Amino acid sequence: MIVVLAAAKLFFSVPFLGGLALLLFAILAFVFGLVLLGYMISTFARSQMQAMQLTFFFFLPSLMLSGFMFPFRGMPGWAQTLGEIFPLTHFLRVVRAVMLKGAKWPSVSTEVAILIAFIALFGAMALLRFRRTLD
Repeated sequence: MIVVLAAAKLFFSVPFLGGLALLLFAILAFVFGLVLLGYMISTFARSQMQAMQLTFFFFLPSLMLSGFMFPFRGMPGWAQTLGEIFPLTHFLRVVRAVMLKGAKWPSVSTEVAILIAFIALFGAMALLRFRRTLD
């Protein structure tokens, strides 16, 4: 991640106004949440192909409704509401706030707390499903 951030700054002149530690913490929370999501998906899938299909059913809407491809505020209300259930939406808000606006912890703490809630939710669901699949 450090290499990607350095390349963004050096090669593409992307401004980095906020704290690196805060951004790295948010990245860690986001990645950990996605790992647990993958773990949860693997408990539902019976084969690798089925796991890949389930992953596409989650990640494609995530990309489309998170504000990554289209402006979040330009989407209809129902799409914004649906977009709130994806971790990528909250992660993008943190990245934009920290990197481009120089935001500090108080202004992004809610979004980071939501990412941590995704960790708890996906972890709990994966553990519950994993125990059932062992029986």
